[in-house]
Amino acid sequence: MINILIVDDHAVVRAGLRQIISGVSDMAVADEANGGIEALTKIRNKGYSMVVLDISMPDKSGLDVLKEIRNGYPGLPVLMLSMYPEDQYAVRAMRSGAAGYMTKDSAPEELVTAIRTVASGRKYISSDFAERIACNIDACMKKEPHEILSDREYQILCTIASGKTVSEIAGQLSRSVKTISTYRSRILKKMQLKNNAELTNYAIRNHLIH
Repeated sequence: MINILIVDDHAVVRAGLRQIISGVSDMAVADEANGGIEALTKIRNKGYSMVVLDISMPDKSGLDVLKEIRNGYPGLPVLMLSMYPEDQYAVRAMRSGAAGYMTKDSAPEELVTAIRTVASGRKYISSDFAERIACNIDACMKKEPHEILSDREYQILCTIASGKTVSEIAGQLSRSVKTISTYRSRILKKMQLKNNAELTNYAIRNHLIH
């Protein structure tokens, strides 16, 4: 039996995942967590076959939680589940140690396939994304400006480009306005951009936001 910990800050999403999984004989939802901190606490105290982890949560980024799981529990597979298109976060998540990545609008059958794949020790990405990676291997050899950013910088880049203010981002990430402003300045410098308008245009041009 594949015993799964579902981590998502939206109760509706957790309920939907539980309903899908409940209809499959070889897997079960062993537990739920509504944020990264709760998830890490439960992982420390209980045993799971795998974790289905949201990438965007208010208390702790899914990528940060993923790194802590990899450091403390390297044998625990993690399937990242996100509202963000694969183009935005899939490669970063896989590089950080995720065993798989899929979007929340994927079909229930694909979720079941992904869980079985990841639980068996293999990697999972959608066939469409695998094809895009294969078609762009040569282009990927040269890093784009946003690819040199840290995970936190990349997250803030996408959030600024989505129209959030520095104050809103600070509240969302539980950081000070000064800290987020420092990140913003560092992002602009690394990417050789002048202001938020150029940053937003870059994000749109490179399909980092939709």
